[in-house]
Amino acid sequence: MSWFTTLEECTTTRGRLCVGIDPMPSVLDAWGLGRDLAGLEACARGIVEALGEQVAVFKPQSAFFEAFGSRGVAVLEQVLADIRGAGALSILDAKRGDIGSSMAGYAAAYLRGDSPLAADALTVNPYLGVGALLPAIEAAVAEGRGLYVLARTSNPEGQVLQAGAAQLVVDEIVAGNSAWEHAVGLVIGATHADPGCDLTRFNGSILAPGIGAQGGTVEGLAAIFGPATHLVLPTVSREVIGGGRGELRPRAQRLLTQVSGLKG
Repeated sequence: MSWFTTLEECTTTRGRLCVGIDPMPSVLDAWGLGRDLAGLEACARGIVEALGEQVAVFKPQSAFFEAFGSRGVAVLEQVLADIRGAGALSILDAKRGDIGSSMAGYAAAYLRGDSPLAADALTVNPYLGVGALLPAIEAAVAEGRGLYVLARTSNPEGQVLQAGAAQLVVDEIVAGNSAWEHAVGLVIGATHADPGCDLTRFNGSILAPGIGAQGGTVEGLAAIFGPATHLVLPTVSREVIGGGRGELRPRAQRLLTQVSGLKG
C-alpha cells in the first residue's frame, strides 16, 4: 500500500495531527528529567507511550538523538519501534539530501524495511536538485513509505533562498508524483501568510510545521493553504510536549479537536 493511502487511512481513524518528538533541553527540564541519555529516553518513549493510541503520526527529530552518539541513535531505533507497536506512523525528521550512492545510502538507512532506523517517511532536502533524490524516491515507492521535501520551511532564515526555489520544487514533484504513487510530499511552514507557491495541482501530502511556539495556528491553515488544506498534516511539537508529561493528553486532544474542524 502506498504512503499516501496508509496516511489517509490512519488519519481518518485517529485525526490529522502529527506530534513532534523533540526532546530538547527545555522539554527535558519541563518534564523534570536530566539532560542526559536517561532523560532523552524517558521523554521520547514517554511521548509515544502516552499518545501512541491517540495520535496518527509522530515526527522524531533525529538531531536530539544523534547528540548522544550511538547510544542516542539506539534510543531513536527503539522510539521508531514503539511508534510501530502503537499502530501509529513515523516521519523521521532528518532532512537528508545528497547525490548518487550517498543518497542511496541514506535511503537504505531510513526507508528500507530491514533497517533498524526505517521510518514510515523521511524529510529530505532538495537543494542538490529534486532529481538527486531519486534513489530515496524509488526506495520510498518500493517500500510503501513516504518522503517530505523541504519547500518553504517555517524558519525565517530560509525565506529568501526558498522563495525562489519553492515553485520549482513543487512543479517537479507534481510532474512525477503520479508515477511515484503520490509518495512525495512537501514541507511548508504554517507560519506564512501564504505558501509562496501555487499548490493548485499538488498531489501529495503537505507537512505543516510551526504551529504553537513558532506562531502558527490550526485555525490559520485554511487561509494559508486554501483548497489544498485537505492535504495538510498539521505538525506540533512544543505546544504538546513542552508542558510536561501530565499535559500531553489534554494538549493533544485540544489540537485534535481543532484539526477535526479544518475545511478545505
